This record gives sequence, C-alpha cells and structure tokens, in this order.
Amino acid sequence: MKRRTQHGRTARTARTASNSRRATAVGAAVSGCALVVASAVPVAAHGDGRGRGTDYVSLGDSYTSGPLIPQQVDVNCARSDHNYPSLVAAERRVSTFKDVSCGGATTENMWKEQGTNPPQLNALQRGTDLVTVQIGGNDIGFSSIISTCAQLSSQDLTGDPCRRHYTSSGVDELTLRILDTAPKIARVLRAVHARAPHARVLVVGYPALLPEDGSGCYPSVPFAAKDFPYLRDTGKRLNLMMRVVARLNGAEYVDTYGPTIGHDMCKAPEIRWVEPLRPTSPAAPAHPNAKGEEAMARAVLERLSKGHGR
Repeated sequence: MKRRTQHGRTARTARTASNSRRATAVGAAVSGCALVVASAVPVAAHGDGRGRGTDYVSLGDSYTSGPLIPQQVDVNCARSDHNYPSLVAAERRVSTFKDVSCGGATTENMWKEQGTNPPQLNALQRGTDLVTVQIGGNDIGFSSIISTCAQLSSQDLTGDPCRRHYTSSGVDELTLRILDTAPKIARVLRAVHARAPHARVLVVGYPALLPEDGSGCYPSVPFAAKDFPYLRDTGKRLNLMMRVVARLNGAEYVDTYGPTIGHDMCKAPEIRWVEPLRPTSPAAPAHPNAKGEEAMARAVLERLSKGHGR
C-alpha cells in the first residue's frame, strides 16, 4: 500500500510539473511571437479614422454583432444595426462602413467563411482607415465554460466546483486557453496590418459580465458562490491578454470592462447592460443588450477622440 501511495504521489507530482512547464512554455511562446510581430508593424503609418472620408471596417464575434438586438440586419450572423460598430460609424459620420462581425466567430473566421458570411478579413482594403476587432471569447470556449459551470453548480452551491473542474490537473485550464489564444489574435492583427497598412486598428475588450466585488446572484446566474470571483478573474485575464497583444502588435486597446462595472448580469433589469442566462431585454444570454452596445460604442469613441496612443 505504501508503494502505491508513493507511486501515486510521484505520478501526480510529475503531471503537475509537466503542466507547469507547459504553462511556462506557452507564456514564453506568446511573448516571443508578439514581440516578433510588433517589430514588423509600422505603427506610425496608420491613419487616424477621423470621421468624414473614413473607411471603417468592423471585425468580431457576437459581442460585436449584437444578437437579438433590434433591428437584426443579418440572420446568419445575428447582426444588429444598433451594435457598437454601427453606433460608432453613425457618430463619426464615416464615408464607408462595413460590419462583417458574426455571432460564433473565432479567430479562424478571419480567414474562413461562416455560413453566408465571407472571411472577415476580405472586407479590408489598402484604403481602409479604421478597423475595430473584438475576438477571442469563442477561442477560449466562452459558451461551453458558462454551460459547464452552470451544470456543476448543483454539486456545491456554496463552493467552487467550476474552479475545481478547470484546475483539477494542477494548472488552470482556462488560463492556458487564454495563453493559447494570444498568438492567434497576434496573427489576426498582423493580417489586418498587411491588408490595411494605413489603418488605425483598435482591439476592443469584453465588458464586465459578473459583479466586480465577487458576489453572486444564483439562480439568476446559476453559478456556485465561489465560482463568481473565479470566472470574473478569468474574464479579466482574457482582457489583459488582449491589451498586451494589442500593445505588442501595433494596435490600440479599448477597455470596455471598466466602464461597464456595476452593470453586469446580476443587476436589476433597468441597471444591467449584460443580460443573464434568461434575458429580459432583447439580447442573447450572457451578452450585451442595447445599453451594453451603447456603452462599448462610447468606449470606442473615447479612444478615438484621444488620437494615437496605447
């Protein structure tokens, strides 16, 4: 029995060490890739996207497209004409506007069609002046994470079954997914710069989905009590990665998390800007409603008003 126990401990120690080495290696690879890309991007050549005469292209996933928010103008991509890119385009009075964001998009859909939506990068031209990009949530498995955590909550409503599930190997699997997504976003930004070499490029982060103080609101948002801060911190890590990758790849980062604190899924219907899993306003579950899209538009417009700089 003692031999088996010792062998079990040795095996677990080896797995933990292997996972730790993997996390370290991935992190180093991400940093190295981003630095190489950054050195090749001519930041000074970018346009400023100042309203009239501006050719604006929006790339992104469902947080950009605005599913179920009236009016829906593309059923395939669940795209609204009142999503944040449309609001930015109207406020800036751009000369041409192409919104090719699509619900369910991953970084691969920058190069691959998605139903009737062509590869999103196809919308870019050498004369494009302004590009916003919001991508990465589906690469880390946003929908499956929410589903998994909701299902696990019944095991221990006062504990953290979701966190235990994703850290059972000794390393946080969601952190590894975020690290794995970093070079994918860097690749997207490099392709954007190559196709639109004079464009001002903004990477748009994700808004606050859960209370900043770590409190919960079961059953409205069906997560276990101690999983709320865990998932909040996972969202913050995703945004931090996007900020760093943008900085290292000739793009600007737009913080939508800070401006949306206090308007998360747990708030009352008249206060929240992100809908819970059972929405009461027109929006997809765990997605921004019309007010949330307006908040993200304000964040983008504020970034644009400041001129170049990251």
